[in-house]
Amino acid sequence: MTDPTRLDPFQSLTDRPESWPVEASADLHRDDWVVALRKDTIRAPGGEKEFGRLVLEHPGAVIVLALDDRERVCLLSQYRHPAQHRFIELPAGLLDGQGESPLDVAKRELNEEAGLAAEEWTQVSTTYSSPGISAELMHLFVARGLSRADSDFEPEHEEAEMARGWAPYADVYDAVVAGRLTDGPLVQLVLLARARGLAGAVEG
Repeated sequence: MTDPTRLDPFQSLTDRPESWPVEASADLHRDDWVVALRKDTIRAPGGEKEFGRLVLEHPGAVIVLALDDRERVCLLSQYRHPAQHRFIELPAGLLDGQGESPLDVAKRELNEEAGLAAEEWTQVSTTYSSPGISAELMHLFVARGLSRADSDFEPEHEEAEMARGWAPYADVYDAVVAGRLTDGPLVQLVLLARARGLAGAVEG
């Protein structure tokens, strides 16, 4: 008999929680960092065969589109070794602190990476970065009312070579649409901010 809850998953156009049985789980890599890799052996509901899936454990992240009163975006340029690219990105970071909310982390990362504070915060959306391998949830924010803020953050590794700068939002939007900017969180946040009327001129 067909499960009535599975008849038309497209009717509401809403993602929904679902969990398939895990028959076994094994750590493949786990150390003192917040990200770990494990292999789960799972079974589809009503299915007889087991199969394996890799799971990258991740605490989640925040990304901040910070806009000044001239409608300029605070940007970072950072090398990312796995992709062998230097990307133009937005201030961002992991939810790796105890008891911090996504907004707390967004404020911290904007301060650490850009030396800025913001008076106005809007959470635009939450999205999964790559749900085929990870449950990482990205929390996307727009920040306004910017001011300079002191930070005692000491960057290291790739962040020590990170450059900071500003560009008009309209130019960033055009670069996203043209495919010249390819960092996924930046692309999502720049497009969503415009779609929701939080940045740029919305035509209609």
